[in-house]
Amino acid sequence: MQTPNAATTQLGRRAFMKNGVLVLSAAAVTPASLISGEPKPGLKIGLVTDLHYADKASSGTRHYRETPDKLAEAATELAKHKPSFLVELGDFIDAADSVKTELGYLKRIHRDFSAICKQRHHVLGNHCVYTLKKQEFLETVGQKKSYYSFDSGNFHFIVLDSCFRSDGQPYGRKNFEWTDPNIPAAEVDWLRADLKATSKKTVVFAHQRLDVSSVYGVKNAPVVRKLLEDSGQVLAVFQGHSHENDHKEIGGIHYCTMVAMIEGSGAANNGYSIMSLADDGTIHLKGFRKQSQYDWPA
Repeated sequence: MQTPNAATTQLGRRAFMKNGVLVLSAAAVTPASLISGEPKPGLKIGLVTDLHYADKASSGTRHYRETPDKLAEAATELAKHKPSFLVELGDFIDAADSVKTELGYLKRIHRDFSAICKQRHHVLGNHCVYTLKKQEFLETVGQKKSYYSFDSGNFHFIVLDSCFRSDGQPYGRKNFEWTDPNIPAAEVDWLRADLKATSKKTVVFAHQRLDVSSVYGVKNAPVVRKLLEDSGQVLAVFQGHSHENDHKEIGGIHYCTMVAMIEGSGAANNGYSIMSLADDGTIHLKGFRKQSQYDWPA
């Protein structure tokens, strides 16, 4: 029997010779992260919602002038995680009596928000267009459309706009009731085509909720949910509007309602998060302050 040489001994159990060819075992060529069962790193995404910034006196649990300080704390923490992009899920500003005043609110808070991350996405909330028109809001924050999709890494992302009345008219200039949010037929058709055109795992961002039939829910949410479910690609929907932590799983899709930044006075009543999205579809939501944390395996 041939005595193993030093090189063969050093390889040990990780490799062996077969017909003169060096054969490596799985342990020798598989990354440690896969051996341990840890998913391959994918994207990190910063999430905030319902900032309701306004330079006006507090009302009830809403402390409008504290939003810049809360956002500054979030900016410091989020920067540590180096997110690929940042999303605010609507009600970025609160209502004002005039277009000029509301544009002032928007420019003030957008200045701070835009400094956090180079790539940013805005979901329209009902308060964003209470006095403004959609185009005025979008032009100020430098965003072309109110609903659209984009790819980042190995994933597809969809931004929805539910700020439409039941008759299909867009919100703007106090022409709506906040309890009448809808995704109009043209946007539904666009969503259907968009989901059909991608093969990537998908995450959706919305303001009004798609998982409830209460006053906080989109009127035609069942139609939208069916499209998401039928695609077989949607992992989760992140939404705001009702200011509370909530989570429902419907049709294999996670619907995560985020806590509002505006609610409550002081740093302890802040809320924001980092979503880690692994390439296998595993989602970890790291919540800060009042924001809940979640882990959803692929």
